[in-house]
Amino acid sequence: MIKTISIVSLSYGIAGEASVEFELDIGLKRLNDLGLNVKFTPSALKGVDYIKAHPEKRAEDLLSAFKDPQTDMILCTIGGDDTYRLLPYLFDNGELEAVAADKVFLGFSDTTINHFMLHKIGMRSFYGQSFLSDVCELSSEMLPYTKKYFDELLNTGTISEITPSDVWYEERKEFSSDQVGKPLTSHKNSGFELLQGTPVFSGKILGGCICTIHDMFNGERYADMPQLCEKYKLFPSSDDWKGRIILLESSEEKPSPEKYRRSLEYLKQAGVFDVVSGVLVGKPMDEMYADEYKKLLVEVIDDPELPIVRNINIGHAMPRCIIPFGVDAVVDADKQVIRFDNK
Repeated sequence: MIKTISIVSLSYGIAGEASVEFELDIGLKRLNDLGLNVKFTPSALKGVDYIKAHPEKRAEDLLSAFKDPQTDMILCTIGGDDTYRLLPYLFDNGELEAVAADKVFLGFSDTTINHFMLHKIGMRSFYGQSFLSDVCELSSEMLPYTKKYFDELLNTGTISEITPSDVWYEERKEFSSDQVGKPLTSHKNSGFELLQGTPVFSGKILGGCICTIHDMFNGERYADMPQLCEKYKLFPSSDDWKGRIILLESSEEKPSPEKYRRSLEYLKQAGVFDVVSGVLVGKPMDEMYADEYKKLLVEVIDDPELPIVRNINIGHAMPRCIIPFGVDAVVDADKQVIRFDNK
């Protein structure tokens, strides 16, 4: 059972800005009401400019959270776009591997890079939710489907299975204090959709935000990101992907079909689709380009035998489940369930 949570800002420092203080108050009350002890790491609340300027301090925060004997869970405030800059401070002298400990690590979006970092040193992690995006949700309570998985992780330290949400929600357009208590617009959800291949397949899941993965190969956003990712061999080799299930979900940027195609092509060129046992695809935010993405997945992967299951409630589309990385999983699209073997 999780008793103490350390909250880190490994990407974007918005949690330290006065404009979101009311959101932090909502989230902290919810965590305290659950009987949790909550810590913010030293730099987590120092704001956007400080966090941007000091990747070494972000790295120190992550290391300190792993070293802290009281911390059971490390929770990311939110995503962002440049956590790759922590690489030298975590790997030049084996810093991250030296402090590796059996703690729950939870985040999504740009945190995809941190998940790959932990995978590199053989650590399991959990993908799908963050503090500001989920615990601090402005509705009168955490979204029920989201809270179900967050509570399970707190109470058991793992996730046993995920099933589809009955509904999906439109993106919240405003985050001002007058939005507190206002519900999100909901729609009926259609469940997991098998695009091709066998409905049942298995393997350890790894992956994350396809937009972040895109930047590991493409230097348009940050010219040095592909170079650093290659230097530290952050993206797993095709041998490492063998038999795994790749998870892909798209960000709030709602990438154009053209960019989505390029992202898939990078993965294809890296040999990922030749060796994985299946593909899981998150629901796009607001279902933007959903049909176009479906066609591109089939077209670019170009292997009708490779199972593809889409419309997973993970990542940027709300509500969000939590997916464990690094444990055996069985996907059953017919039974609408993904089960995890946590032995």
